Amino acid sequence: MVSESTDFKEDGQPSESATAFGDRVRSAVIWRSGSQILAQIITWGSTLLVIRLLDPADYGLFAMTQVVISFLAFLNGWGFASALVQSDSIDPFRIRQAFGLLLLLNALLAAIQYFGAPVAAAYYGQPMVAELLRVQALIFLATPFIALPEVMMSRALDFRRQAIVNLVAAFAGAGTALGCALAGYGVWTLVYAPIALFWTRALGLTIAARLLVWPSFDFRGCGQIVGFGSAVLFSQFFWLVQSQSDIFIAGSRFEPHALGLYAEALFLAQIFMAKFVPPLNEVAFPAYSRIKHDLAAVQWSFLKTVRLLTLVAAPFYCGLAVVAAPMVETLFGTKWLGMAPYIQLLSLALLVMTVQILFAPVNNALGKPSLSMFASLGGAFIFPTAFLIGANWGLEGIAWAWLVAAPLLLIVTARLSAPLIGVSLLDIGRAMLPGLAPALVMAIGVGVAEQSLGALGWAAPIRLALLVAMGVALYAALLWLLEREAIAEVSRLVIRRRPPVQDAI
Repeated sequence: MVSESTDFKEDGQPSESATAFGDRVRSAVIWRSGSQILAQIITWGSTLLVIRLLDPADYGLFAMTQVVISFLAFLNGWGFASALVQSDSIDPFRIRQAFGLLLLLNALLAAIQYFGAPVAAAYYGQPMVAELLRVQALIFLATPFIALPEVMMSRALDFRRQAIVNLVAAFAGAGTALGCALAGYGVWTLVYAPIALFWTRALGLTIAARLLVWPSFDFRGCGQIVGFGSAVLFSQFFWLVQSQSDIFIAGSRFEPHALGLYAEALFLAQIFMAKFVPPLNEVAFPAYSRIKHDLAAVQWSFLKTVRLLTLVAAPFYCGLAVVAAPMVETLFGTKWLGMAPYIQLLSLALLVMTVQILFAPVNNALGKPSLSMFASLGGAFIFPTAFLIGANWGLEGIAWAWLVAAPLLLIVTARLSAPLIGVSLLDIGRAMLPGLAPALVMAIGVGVAEQSLGALGWAAPIRLALLVAMGVALYAALLWLLEREAIAEVSRLVIRRRPPVQDAI
């Protein structure tokens, strides 16, 4: 979200007007977020059918492989390519260098995963993990053809063509998943679907960006790419230690069925943070990069982003926590009801995490990715420590660990980043309050209603429909009574009102 009262410059030359730039950012947000919502609707439709056909143990085995892939993926060079967004200017040779670097890194990662798969399988005590990992190595080979065109289009705030490609890829992944599940492929369904999605995106983005360039393996003079990308790389590594350590710790202690319940609860609870916030950050990074010389505009834009995102995230997470049981029973079936206690705890923790990850794009845009790296380092210490302690009380103890560690990490991140942005912890708290306070009141009301409806013995789908309707109505009413300015702010973001046309004299 960008202030419309500031003139921006790039390369020392006057840029487009602030209003025109604000319109471009607004369009980028709508295209990127809108396409993400549609893609998720497609994916969820397929997932709800697939999850009824597969067993929790399938998801437990798949979760084990994702820890390995995630730890390797932080080396895929995306951070090096992102340096092209932050740079004031680029030339064709630097693009070729970035492409060459992406090809080398991802070919190496694919080889490491393929030949190192038996080691992971031995750690988990599940021979099937090795077979799954070897096939999933194909994902790394698609990454260079996704990262470079996506970065170049993001630099130009061109998210319309990305949106179209992402929707086509979502159909390809969803169709593959449903077809494989119906054909009885079991856990392989969860492997083939992402491969179809990644390679569809790779082909589509390369064509859309018209960016099939010849790679250069002459890396002389690419210090800025390596310097910026290295800080981003370490941030990603520490983030992965933080976010994957729960499955890594639990994978060797609990059997696949129980781990599958926890992993899918985490996936569901993370949907908003993992699926909707990253697209906003993708727009925010180039937008902040354009206004990085105007600190007042950066500060205003950051607080506005926190405020608007909390207006959506707070009711989602608070509502999810109180309707977890009827939602799981309705959407996934009774065999997945063990997810509900995990969802209730994780939802509250991930509300805090949603705000925490908003700091990274502004730090990177201001040329200080090291701050995000140190924040991630804090998370890499806080979360595994909490998970190791919580594991003594089972998987539910690990879920409780999220609820303790997430607020601590937000405090650490804010203390590191707030001085750079020019905001205080109090400013951030005030920005969150318009969405958080009504959401908590709404959750209390819906929670009381759930207890009453459950005591009456009503079917889960009926309870879920009534509770969701009640939650939406109650939250909307509270916003109308207490935060009308917040509603107006959201309206101004979505609906661009043009100035009236003056009559000719």
